[in-house]
Amino acid sequence: PIPCVPWQSLASGTLAVTQFQVDPDATKVAEEVGVKIFTAEIIYHLFDAFVAYMKENKEKRRQDVSDKAVFPCILETFPQYVFSRKDPIILGVHIKEGILKVGTPIVVPSRGCLELGKVSGIEINKKAVPYAKRGDQVAVKILPRSSDTTPPMVGRQFDPPDELVSKLTRESIDLLKENFKDDLEKEDWITVMKLKKILNIQ
Repeated sequence: PIPCVPWQSLASGTLAVTQFQVDPDATKVAEEVGVKIFTAEIIYHLFDAFVAYMKENKEKRRQDVSDKAVFPCILETFPQYVFSRKDPIILGVHIKEGILKVGTPIVVPSRGCLELGKVSGIEINKKAVPYAKRGDQVAVKILPRSSDTTPPMVGRQFDPPDELVSKLTRESIDLLKENFKDDLEKEDWITVMKLKKILNIQ
């Protein structure tokens, strides 16, 4: 008999074998059903290839869902740091909790969860950054939704010091758990729980 060491991962759709000749027909069938086959003479090479593939696959999944995986944040606003009242709204804010990212949808809980739009820019000390964390003080630019015929306005629909929060959904929380669990600290998950109550997410 030919010695072989098979590894199988049904969850990731992969099959890894060493010291085993894979039949061409089997390779073709695997491609048709979306199963990745790894082969190598040395088991260590097989392991390295498998780990690299899984890492690449994980990063691709993260990129594919990044627009829907909303990170939790609670922002403190200040009347003296309103730089533009509408379209876009530009404010100086303090990140009380969580992580603020470019692309985050923002709502005002105290105003019936009024939707302001999405964060299109974040600056720290006049330098653009892709995200900011708890404790940071930043300038944030919020663009209204394309469906808004009358964009929200500071001083009309809401006023600092109204708190702003990221608009989480059941889907976005599930995507965070599945793809970004290690990106959030314990305190961030506590913020997720707070926002679930604030936004009435089941």
